[in-house]
Parts: sequence; C-alpha cells; structure tokens
Amino acid sequence: MISESPVLYIEDLKTHFFTRDGVVKAVDGVNLSLTPGKIIGLVGESGSGKSVTGFSILGLVDHPGCIVNGIIRFKESDLRTFSEKELRHLRGNGISMIFQDPMMTLNPVLRIDLQMTEAIRTHDKSVDRKTALARCVDALKQVGISEPEKRLKAYPHQFSGGMRQRVAIAIALLNKPDVIIADEPTTALDVTIQSQILCQVQKLCRENNTAMIWITHDLAVVAGLADRIHVMYAGRIVEEGETSDIIDNPLHPYTAGLINSVPGNTHRGKPLKQIPGMTPSLLNLPGGCAFRLRCSRADSKCENSPPVKEPAPGHKVHCFNPYLKS
Repeated sequence: MISESPVLYIEDLKTHFFTRDGVVKAVDGVNLSLTPGKIIGLVGESGSGKSVTGFSILGLVDHPGCIVNGIIRFKESDLRTFSEKELRHLRGNGISMIFQDPMMTLNPVLRIDLQMTEAIRTHDKSVDRKTALARCVDALKQVGISEPEKRLKAYPHQFSGGMRQRVAIAIALLNKPDVIIADEPTTALDVTIQSQILCQVQKLCRENNTAMIWITHDLAVVAGLADRIHVMYAGRIVEEGETSDIIDNPLHPYTAGLINSVPGNTHRGKPLKQIPGMTPSLLNLPGGCAFRLRCSRADSKCENSPPVKEPAPGHKVHCFNPYLKS
C-alpha cells in the first residue's frame, strides 16, 4: 500500500536573482506536495520558472540567484538547512535529477561503466566494483537497453540521442531515489522514442514507488504520464489538479490557451492557435495577475492579486475570471 504522506513538500518557495538591472523573481511563491509513486507534471512556457524550481529543490541555484523564502521538506528533513556536503550526499541518492540534454551531463571521454559505477560508489563506498557493475546492468535493462554488458563498455558518442537519455534515466535510478526531477528530458527526441521513454518512466515509477516531477512545456506529454498537473506562469502556479480535470476542464485562461495551442486540437488547414503576446519580463511584471495583458477575459479586477478558487476538490485556480461550468 502506497503511503499518502508527502515525500517532498514545498511551501511558498521564492527564488530570486539579484541582477544589476533589478530583482528577477524566477520563482515567486510555489507550493508542491509529492507522494510516493506519483508523478506531477510542471507545465509552462519557457521562462515560467519550472527549471529554477527543480534546481532550487536540490540547492543548485547559482549566484546571483538565491532562495529568499519557503519550506523545502524532504521526508522529515528541511533541505534549506543542509550544508553543501549534505546536499552532495542527497543528490543522486535521495533525490535524482535528469537533465534536458544527456550530452551535457554524460562525460564524453569516460566509458558508461565508469560513470555509472562512480554514481553508486560515491554514495556507498562499501560496494565493490563487481556488485556495482551488476547493478548498472540491471539499471540498463530496466530502461530497455539491449546487451547492457556490451553497452557499458561504450562511450556516450557511440549512443543515439534516445539511448543516451535512457542511460541518463538509468543513472538517476541507480541508487533507488525517493524522488526524481526530470527537466524536459525528452524535448530533443523524436516522437517515437519519446513515447517509449515516457512509458518506461511511468512503469519504473510505479514499480519502484518513486515520486517524480516532470518539467515540460508540452501538455500533451504529461497528459498520459502525470497523475497531477501544476501549470506555471511568471514564477507562480496558476492552476493545479488531477490530470483529467486539467485536460478536460481547464479553468485558467492560460491553461486553456496551452491546450488549444496543441497542434492536434486545430482542424486541418486552419492556422495553429496561439496565446497572443509574449511572456512578460520577470524584471518588470505587471501588477495583479501577470497574465492579464494577454488574457481575453481580463477586466479591472485583474489589476489585483487573483484569489484562489477551488470549484472541485483538489482542482485549484488563481484567477478572477476562470472558466467555470454554470
């Protein structure tokens, strides 16, 4: 039986970048709760703060960025109190991260076996090389790589893009983490390979009772993957709920715009639908609702901070004028 107590709990997380031009509020009050075996989709346009949220959890925000507020609780531990040494032990062990481009995370001059065994023995020096290699073989099998013993002796450039991403996922799974943060790991892959990896990831999370945050700009990707979806805009969560509720009954105009922008929702021969305007600069956000200058439903009330409405249990929206069923 899967525990319903959160393995990762985030409350009012704020990560700001203090630049010469001003303060960039990349993450401005994010709340998340993740339970074992569940997948959350974190969705939004580029620049909405999705990746910075993931980096903040693991303490990977570089200067001039800084977490200025919030709670990041992993199990019973407050990660904001962790030293750099404690965070290094946590990364890849309790919480793993899969990055967008595996060629940027895999060392091109080291064989796969060395990179994978190092990921194991860094966290548990009592594991001998033979045992570590056996675990690497099992991990490669889990992600669908054939002839894993042979593949371990190869270099990253000898793999296709899809195979490299599978290796990156295998490395993330090596130490059986409680949480995996996946930062758009299938964006550069073709649709067929992407579908295979999504199915494999979903299966592995269920089998290992691993919780996951899947960061993406593509609602179509998380529609068949995530249990819940959080829609992010200008550093804030504007809507959250069960995947079926978000896809079938979007409440926020921004969420509806993202869904309508999916090519499959446009009739053949018709222009693709798009959200008008551009994402506002985080240096100079408009007052009130950050989406109001692009929103067809905006009125004078939207110049104020939008309220939180929950028209259905677990389905929340931050909006004055949501799409509510009469």
